[in-house]
Amino acid sequence: MSLLPAPPASRPLGNSGMSVSPIAWGMWRLAEGGRTVAEAARLVYAALDAGITLLDTADIYGFDGAKGFGDAEALLGEVLAADPPLRHRMVLATKGGIRPPLPYDQSPDYLAEAIDASLRRLRTDRIDLWQIHRPDILAHPQEVARALDDAIAAGKLRSLGVSNFTVAQTEALNRFLGNRLVATQPEISPLRIDCFENGELDQAMAMGLVPLAWSPLGGGRLLAPQSGRDQAVAAALDNVAAAQNVSREVAAYSWLMAHPAGIVPIVGSQRAERIGEAASALRVRWTRSEWYDVFVAARGAALP
Repeated sequence: MSLLPAPPASRPLGNSGMSVSPIAWGMWRLAEGGRTVAEAARLVYAALDAGITLLDTADIYGFDGAKGFGDAEALLGEVLAADPPLRHRMVLATKGGIRPPLPYDQSPDYLAEAIDASLRRLRTDRIDLWQIHRPDILAHPQEVARALDDAIAAGKLRSLGVSNFTVAQTEALNRFLGNRLVATQPEISPLRIDCFENGELDQAMAMGLVPLAWSPLGGGRLLAPQSGRDQAVAAALDNVAAAQNVSREVAAYSWLMAHPAGIVPIVGSQRAERIGEAASALRVRWTRSEWYDVFVAARGAALP
């Protein structure tokens, strides 16, 4: 039986002129537990040494409901300040637009403030990919687009993306942007397959957006499945994992990467060995039958 195409070693980040690895590393827990700069640097090196060039963070990462806003960015900034050439080895992505306790603010003044604050914390003069973290229903997309285009014109941002936007919200913002979106970041995993059928991935392919999948292991549920559905999905992944001598989590990453939209799973582990292991997903190959076994298990019902 024929195999689905292998993921490329790198892929264009939309029309930005940048290329990214087919798997990314996310830092939403980087600042937890009093991690030192040296410990954080070890994780950054583990990702880069494994060929993972897209590093994704956000200004809200580190916030515990009362304090810690910006802590993950600030810690990464200290890593970059300690080793300046490191910055040139990565495509640096961050997000903004969440402003506790509002919860969201994408007014032009706040967007400008948030972008400048991220630049200071990250100790860099330009962010490669800046993404609106969640949509502000009270912000007109034309005003948001103007603020983002201004930031690109000022040399503060290289490219733009959205996270957790609906198909209509993505289309509306892109309609007003002079610098078109290059990425979208929805939650995608073998346990959350909405985007395969609700038009999100179809839109990404039509618009040339790179889909960055957050929580690709279903918030950890794939590693310890409890429900019958979760166990069925895990079993379907295990069939391929056992045959190709990889872990279930690596099989899950590779399952996402096999989709023609070019899904880039964001590895959430903060352990160097697991970050490095994730890169082995590039060598896992799927047949259509195996891929659909996972999909049907996730749907909980046969395809029509």
